[in-house]
Amino acid sequence: MTSGRSKPLRPDHYSYQLYADAGMAEAFDGMRFSGPIGRLVAESQERVIIDFLDPVAGLRVLDVGTGTGRGAIVLASRGAAVTGVDASAEMLAVARRRAEAAGVTVDFVQGDAHGLACDDRSFDVVVCLRVLMHTPDWRQSLGELCRVARERVLFDYPALMSAAALQSAGRHLANLAGGRTEAYRVFADRAVRSTLRANGFEIRQIDRQFVLPIALHKRMGSAGITRTVEAGFRKTGLNWLLGSPVTVVAERCAS
Repeated sequence: MTSGRSKPLRPDHYSYQLYADAGMAEAFDGMRFSGPIGRLVAESQERVIIDFLDPVAGLRVLDVGTGTGRGAIVLASRGAAVTGVDASAEMLAVARRRAEAAGVTVDFVQGDAHGLACDDRSFDVVVCLRVLMHTPDWRQSLGELCRVARERVLFDYPALMSAAALQSAGRHLANLAGGRTEAYRVFADRAVRSTLRANGFEIRQIDRQFVLPIALHKRMGSAGITRTVEAGFRKTGLNWLLGSPVTVVAERCAS
């Protein structure tokens, strides 16, 4: 990476304020990935990374919005030279401890997805998970991922045609009523493809994960039931219509 750190695009945005809290950073993994369904979500995310990117040994990989470093640690454990970037110093402190406990080396750097302090095409692969849905300007952020990637970008997003859209709408309404929630956005597949093409990339692989909302699966609390139900949706092809989040790998087009 080049020297310097970009400033947050909108310091007042929830995506910066929420994760700048040390207590939130410490509790993040427990809130997202504890319990049978949380562990299943983490395993699913790891499986997609491995299925889509392996072999990564020897590759330079940038994990944008690394958070507590889960994806970065998975990639480093498989031999990649990984840099993890996040706007939150508090989240990075947790990530450094997790990487040390896992016995892997990751270069964690504070930075912003809207203006990465990296040279063009300076990483073989750029990864960005559960981030674009929260960024103030997702197109600018996706453009930055493409700019610094030499070969591939892997990222995910909640789909407009999914149950996630209902939850997103509910959170936006709650915010309008004065509540404080992560009022994330959902994405139309067409808008994602168009933005990638504008930056010289084409989608090569897609995975659509859960048809039912994760919150509903957590209420049921059974990894076995979740696996069975979601496997049924995959067999019928329903996940290709309504599955979310959508994980994609896009490759740079030949120039």
